Amino acid sequence: MDNEKEFIAKLLAPETREKAFRQLVTLYSRPLYSHIRNIVLNHDDTDDVLQNTFIKVFKNLDRFKGESKLFSWMYRIATNEAITFINQKARKQGITNEEVVQKAVQNLTADEHFEGDEIQLKLQQAISILPEKQQLVFKMKYFEDLKYEEISDVLGTSVGALKASYHHAVKKVEEYITKT
Repeated sequence: MDNEKEFIAKLLAPETREKAFRQLVTLYSRPLYSHIRNIVLNHDDTDDVLQNTFIKVFKNLDRFKGESKLFSWMYRIATNEAITFINQKARKQGITNEEVVQKAVQNLTADEHFEGDEIQLKLQQAISILPEKQQLVFKMKYFEDLKYEEISDVLGTSVGALKASYHHAVKKVEEYITKT
């Protein structure tokens, strides 16, 4: 996006808000879908979380202060919505968040939208055993190729801590893959 401040002004102005928001949805649906899908794993659940994300973005546009990039702000909302979704699912099923993610990994082979092979499935299984924060950092770095600075903006964690989390996650994933 060339001029983010101009675009944000259009999002905030009542007369241009709807058109600018449609443009925002067009620009960010794919990357946000991918980000959410990396967290919740299921296509239908991802669509629900993505819709909730855009609703929250629209409702809170007037609260966006421009202290971070629009991208970072929306990713933070998407991340929080995805985590909230997993938490709610875990509560409803009476299991832990980790178990929700592990169940989702087991169901990936039946998901017609999953394009991975056995190696991808094994990688997802390895990731599912990581603590939540390490999962997020690993997925954002490995699958989305985000820079540590961008991840820091989204998760509100220092770059140094993110590098350490990613390093630990990689080690655990490698161990899991070589042992199974």
